[in-house]
Amino acid sequence: MKGFLVAGAASGVGKTTVVLAIAAALRRRGHTVQPFKGGPDFLDAGHHSRICGRAARNLDTWMLSPEANRDVLRHAAHGADVLLVEGMMGLFDGKDGGAETGSSAQIAKLLKLPAVLVLDAAKTARSIAAVALGFELFDPGLQLSGIILNRVAGERHFRMLREAIEAACKTPVLGWLPREPAIAIPERHLGLQTAEEGETGDALDRQIDTLASLAEEHLDLPRLLGFECGLDLEPEAPSVRRQPAAPVRIGVTRDKAFSFHYEDNFDLLERRGATLLPFSPMGDACLPPNLDALYLAGGYPELYAEQIGGNFALLSAIRRFVESGRPVYAECGGMIFLSRRLTTADGAIHPMAGVLPFDIEMTDRLVGFGYVEVELTHDCLLGKAGATFRGHSFHYSRISNETSLATNYRVRYSISGRTEQEGYRLGNVLASYVHLHFRAAPGSAGSFVEAALAARNANPVSR
Repeated sequence: MKGFLVAGAASGVGKTTVVLAIAAALRRRGHTVQPFKGGPDFLDAGHHSRICGRAARNLDTWMLSPEANRDVLRHAAHGADVLLVEGMMGLFDGKDGGAETGSSAQIAKLLKLPAVLVLDAAKTARSIAAVALGFELFDPGLQLSGIILNRVAGERHFRMLREAIEAACKTPVLGWLPREPAIAIPERHLGLQTAEEGETGDALDRQIDTLASLAEEHLDLPRLLGFECGLDLEPEAPSVRRQPAAPVRIGVTRDKAFSFHYEDNFDLLERRGATLLPFSPMGDACLPPNLDALYLAGGYPELYAEQIGGNFALLSAIRRFVESGRPVYAECGGMIFLSRRLTTADGAIHPMAGVLPFDIEMTDRLVGFGYVEVELTHDCLLGKAGATFRGHSFHYSRISNETSLATNYRVRYSISGRTEQEGYRLGNVLASYVHLHFRAAPGSAGSFVEAALAARNANPVSR
């Protein structure tokens, strides 16, 4: 199958824009493009999904085993004819400085994907060849197959850059993209704006058309389409979908405020017999009918705190649901949603659902950041005590009041090395700042579905 990975020399070189332009152009040519994002990022994946019309998946060689990564690729590849992977940070950046673990390079090698390197050419000329040569020589085991130059001033500038690189390097230059404000994606404290906040309708069509036209004009698309994924992508054996007598119905948050989730978590829940029903804490007055559980994803509740806090009908519905004893799983922004109140960066205080005895306040710096290892210290919605997970933490907020709420997690942060008790437990609610990837502990999805089924059987009228 056609496929390649697009990586950058560093964060901020514009690799997301390059990936979106390539995806838009390939779709214009009639190709079905399956996007992937390397690493734990939700934001880029959302933009990929919007442009490609297929849900993007996360690949991660630290959170997931080699076989789990291959399974993600194989599963998502069904029905596609081009696999397009965006790397994270710089090509060789990973969990630490001494090894490739968690890097885009490791993903490319594991999944046998040619790598295309994006270089920011905005303030450089011949010196860019030294950068390109360093990347070319750094890891002989990596299949570096092309270079794309971004933020080029014009055709003359590109010719100068290409001449310098071709004189020093074997890796071919596959084109360039100009500085183009019309395709820039605004950023904020957690990264890019979400795809849900982007253009819609005719405006989205124009944006996609602009991306496609830039790629058609400036990139060597036929050569990119010549790249092949060397991994055996024979279809997976059909998974056995465990189907309860009446399918377990799980409400999942999906709107501009709550869109951070791993798509594979939802896949695994569906494979275990769950039907997922989206709802909006911002705009819906009630929950979907006959729910057995809730999955409250992360996101940007701080940006829409007024709308969320003013949606009294939905907040009341959440409280009634929790009182019924049905399971609720909440990650990061979802946990903030369950708190008593949220103080935003401007000092305003907004009511939240009032389920957890937390007061949350936004901060001006990262409070928790990086990969985490989680061990369950008690039996809970996601498994038995002793089960282990891997995940990621990234937030600009903190719990500002003292609380004695019970915990289910022992969390070790990979960057600081510190360990803390987390994974707050209140009745059948499990809430945490940590985003867990269910494929890191495959039994977790089944455990969640079984907890929902048990709660339904224990109190059938609660639905």
